[in-house]
Amino acid sequence: MPVSFLSSQQRENYGRYADIPTTDELTRFFHLDDADHALIRKKRGTHNRLGFAIQLGTVRYLGTFLENPVAVPFPVIQTLTTQLEIQDIRGLKDYGSGEQRWDHAVEIRNYFGYVEITEPSVSFRLTRWLYALCWTGTDRPSILFERAITWLVTHKVLLPGCSILERYIARLRNRVEERFWHLLVRGLNREQKARLNNLLAIPAGSRKSNLDNLRKGPVRVSSVSLVESLYRLQDVRDLGIKLPTVSNIPAGRIAALARYANAAKVSALSRLPEFRKLATLVAFVYCLEATAQDEALEILEMLLDALFNNALKADRKARLRSLKDLDKAAAILANACQYLLDDNMPDVGLRAKLFKTMPREKLLQALDDVNSLIRPADDVYYQTLEDKYRSVRRFLPALINHIHFEANAVGMPVVEALDWLRRNLTKKKPDNEPPSEILGKSWQHHVYPDDGQINIHAYSFCVLEKLQKALKKRDVFVAPSWRYADPRANLLSGEEWESSRPIICRTLGLPSTVAPCLEAIAGELDFIYRSVVSRLPENTSVNFDSENGKYTLIISSLDKITETDSLAHLRETVMGMLPQVELPELILEIAARTGFTDAFTHISERSARASDLPTSICAVLMAEACNTGLEPLVRNDLPALKRDRLSWADQNYNRMETQIAANAVLVEAQSKITLAHYWGGGEVASADGMRFVVPVRTVHAGYNPKYFGYSKGLTWYNLMSDQFSGLNAIPVAGTLRDSLVLLAVVLEQQTHLQPTKIITDTGAYSDVVFGLFRLLGFRFSPRLADMGGTRFWRIDPNADYGMLNRIATNQINLNKIIPHWDDMLRLVGSLKLGRVPAAGIMRTLQVGDQATPLAKAIAEFGRIEKTLHTLNYIDDETKRRDTLTQLNRTESRHSVARAVFHGKRGELRQHYREGQEDQLGALGLVLNMIVLWNTIYMDAALSQLRSEGYPVKDEDVARLSPLLHEHINMLGRYSFAVPESVAKGELRPFRDPKSNG
Repeated sequence: MPVSFLSSQQRENYGRYADIPTTDELTRFFHLDDADHALIRKKRGTHNRLGFAIQLGTVRYLGTFLENPVAVPFPVIQTLTTQLEIQDIRGLKDYGSGEQRWDHAVEIRNYFGYVEITEPSVSFRLTRWLYALCWTGTDRPSILFERAITWLVTHKVLLPGCSILERYIARLRNRVEERFWHLLVRGLNREQKARLNNLLAIPAGSRKSNLDNLRKGPVRVSSVSLVESLYRLQDVRDLGIKLPTVSNIPAGRIAALARYANAAKVSALSRLPEFRKLATLVAFVYCLEATAQDEALEILEMLLDALFNNALKADRKARLRSLKDLDKAAAILANACQYLLDDNMPDVGLRAKLFKTMPREKLLQALDDVNSLIRPADDVYYQTLEDKYRSVRRFLPALINHIHFEANAVGMPVVEALDWLRRNLTKKKPDNEPPSEILGKSWQHHVYPDDGQINIHAYSFCVLEKLQKALKKRDVFVAPSWRYADPRANLLSGEEWESSRPIICRTLGLPSTVAPCLEAIAGELDFIYRSVVSRLPENTSVNFDSENGKYTLIISSLDKITETDSLAHLRETVMGMLPQVELPELILEIAARTGFTDAFTHISERSARASDLPTSICAVLMAEACNTGLEPLVRNDLPALKRDRLSWADQNYNRMETQIAANAVLVEAQSKITLAHYWGGGEVASADGMRFVVPVRTVHAGYNPKYFGYSKGLTWYNLMSDQFSGLNAIPVAGTLRDSLVLLAVVLEQQTHLQPTKIITDTGAYSDVVFGLFRLLGFRFSPRLADMGGTRFWRIDPNADYGMLNRIATNQINLNKIIPHWDDMLRLVGSLKLGRVPAAGIMRTLQVGDQATPLAKAIAEFGRIEKTLHTLNYIDDETKRRDTLTQLNRTESRHSVARAVFHGKRGELRQHYREGQEDQLGALGLVLNMIVLWNTIYMDAALSQLRSEGYPVKDEDVARLSPLLHEHINMLGRYSFAVPESVAKGELRPFRDPKSNG
């Protein structure tokens, strides 16, 4: 097994001072306590005392002794000399070459208890600890190497040689992998093994293997495609593959292995050792059942949406066509009624006179016409649906036979109705009465017509309508599944919740009982109301409009900030200094500066590398981000850019988990630049969506004529920090409501930045989101585009809030919150720990029909937070302006993304969700590289301008933006080469802003 997984930089930095220790590190590792001072005082001479102290601090900080013990950064020497009150350090050089240093090292080892890694107890504990990390996670070897170093330093174990520790990590990972593979195949019998091996066979007359056929998911939304997906699901189940019941195999490991099986060529899988090949196929089949089931349900949801929406539109058209006949018949009956209601008309002979004027046959016909055309207020346009039953009949039997639905208490009637259909759909006369709990008034007269017989067609449509709603809210769910599983299944509960509650409350800053929390937030709301109303007379942006005695609040638009001459000149100067660069060179330069390509590990062989692999990875990322494909990047004269190498790198290295790890490296590098801190500290982030047309056949896109025309499309919902770095992104089919994915994009981001204030546009606005964000410790700050429709809530009905009494007319019902406080804590605790999916939970909490008491409680709590935000928003112009500024930054990022994603007319042409995630993830990475590159050079340009005496104002620097691309060439055939000086870490020369070059 290859063991050379460390980069050259990691090898050079091993056991050495790679950087100057931070202030916190100097305090932690180089502070001398009384015992240290007592031991040091015994040494003769200041150089021996200082040298001993340096070696003591070094072994605490690095975990090893240096060959030259005094080759340390000057801040270390300065920190120790201050504590030892040593002024003269001239003798320190002699200490570094003297023999006394070796005696001191031995003394430090013995006195402070440092041991070698070869000690049996040490080796056993380290192995057990690292084995657990390997088994439960999928960390790449270099990360395990760094964590092993941290463990050794913490436990006073001297670092071994770099290659020794590297081989140790590799052997341990190999043991874990082999145990994992053996566990997966342990329960297979001979017949199951034969079925798995048969997946790799190519049937006679076919060009594809059985595995390829299973890997190919649906791309059309039709009843035929749904039936094919259900049969595919059954084919997977027929393989009979189940995981060992007591293996406790981490889900992440299985998913990673399954992804490899899904991407690798059949020939590559066939060459694997037998037990590893079978383990890979077991993981693939196990995960494919969930994937196949999800894809079938996605098609079902789209079919049902289209079915009921089209039926509604058709019914409206039919109603419009019949209005003329209805009006004519109604006019006849209206004339007859007017004749009857005439007080001057005698009662005697009234009918005869009426029929003489309006024949009886004409009145009867008009009455029949009205009865046939009028509809009950809650009618379900069944007649239009009935015309579509043939299409429904095509997939309904397969659906109820192959999908095994489960439900909570709310969705159980739907499952019972589906079970009844499974038993009776094909029978001429049902065995018994169907479950009637799902039948509302609108369906009753269709399911039970006048003849008293059950209309099985109407009942089927009723069940499908209820199933559609229950699936959206996850009241009905399936298992196994990635997206349609029960989002409540892993909520903290029982003893686990009781033990976790104190930690959760302490982490989130929430009391375990509801009274203190409500008292505090009620006081905050009252204080903000009174503070805002006291400043209203001076707040010229706020006005009240009265219509029919109802007041609405109007807030004036922000005035445009005039750009100062100094800012305009500074921006022009800095932009003029930025070097012109090819995009491939930019990406390679950032790779050299940050080492982000080390995060890209092989999908199966975690330590597998190839010569000049970073170049291949950078080329693949650019091909995906620019939407050009690999063709413009292929160079047969360069091994790293040959087609087969690029294809290999794309299949084995470019995936969501490696992109996330690489993005964390880029975000951290951005946050370390001085210029980035002029723009923000990382505590603020904004979320917004960017839309892409998807013109290919796929079930992972949706229609919206406003944004996608006649094609389908998706929304790339992304989170960007106030330092201009992208933190996370989620592709969403169509234009789903932002509030459903906002919480997921925030909670699931994996960078070191932890923003606490989340800014969005109006689309993510909901009471539930306000409540959840406040409970989770975030401040949700949407832009309020239309204040006129905003509702202001109060807790104290008798409080006098002056002019705000006109609009603060809605009262919070605390009784909705109090009984559910513990459940609210349990939910946010589960979200914080990642136990439940944020997007799934948001579906269950959308307040609407049959909202759960918990959803109502969170929404009620959210109304308090929403009112606090709204009051602060109207009171503070700076807050409104900061919100608009951050949202404008997001729009600017999207503009750069459009420029980068220029190939194939800017359309996303991926059929499957994984391909969409990978390509948009690559786009996000390249955007962050452009931002980082621009920030590095802008920071250097500002430093040069300051050194030349240019008047650089901090307020102007804060308004600069790294979202620039005019100086970056993104078109043409690409060389992927950088100047030698840049490859060594130097910056490119600046342009002369006065020249045209």
